[in-house]
Amino acid sequence: MRTGRAEAFSDGVFAIAITLLILTVKTPGSGPLGHGLERLWPSYLAYIVSFLTIGIIWVNHHTMFRHFAYLDRTMLFLNVLFLMVVAFIPFPTQVVAEHLRSGADRRAAALLYGITLTTLAVMFLTVWLYGSRRLLSDDADRKEVSGITRSYLPGTPLYLTATLLAFASPIASLAMFAGIALFYVVSSSFFGRDE
Repeated sequence: MRTGRAEAFSDGVFAIAITLLILTVKTPGSGPLGHGLERLWPSYLAYIVSFLTIGIIWVNHHTMFRHFAYLDRTMLFLNVLFLMVVAFIPFPTQVVAEHLRSGADRRAAALLYGITLTTLAVMFLTVWLYGSRRLLSDDADRKEVSGITRSYLPGTPLYLTATLLAFASPIASLAMFAGIALFYVVSSSFFGRDE
């Protein structure tokens, strides 16, 4: 199968997931509006980190698929599993937004968020490794393919480290997730320059 249909379906899932993120930012409750808006900082932070994460994954997904000549049945199912995790991201984002200020619940919220992003990193790497070993087009630049692989390899350990950091500090854990997003913005600019 050509990559076009799978890319179109993937784009739809990305668009819906990234749009649903805004629903994690609730309208302030009673009291002065300014104070209520200030108290929503966990929602803003969770929204920004998740939006950047999904956006970067979308860019890298596009970069990845442009190297494939075709898709086989295994790749289609791997991509569907990967997209299932992408579509799940708004839920842990909302949990973090609602519980980051609560000392009793912030660790569980950060762990849920981290487990989701670690699973996402594992699935993303699986899709890439499978495709880069079996589905590459004949004209794929091997140097660029190698650079993409090197760029994706740190993802799972980085996300796992950020997840485990939630045991010590949920705030530091979320900050590390933001740092990982910035890392992938920079690394994407290196292997995606020729587009």
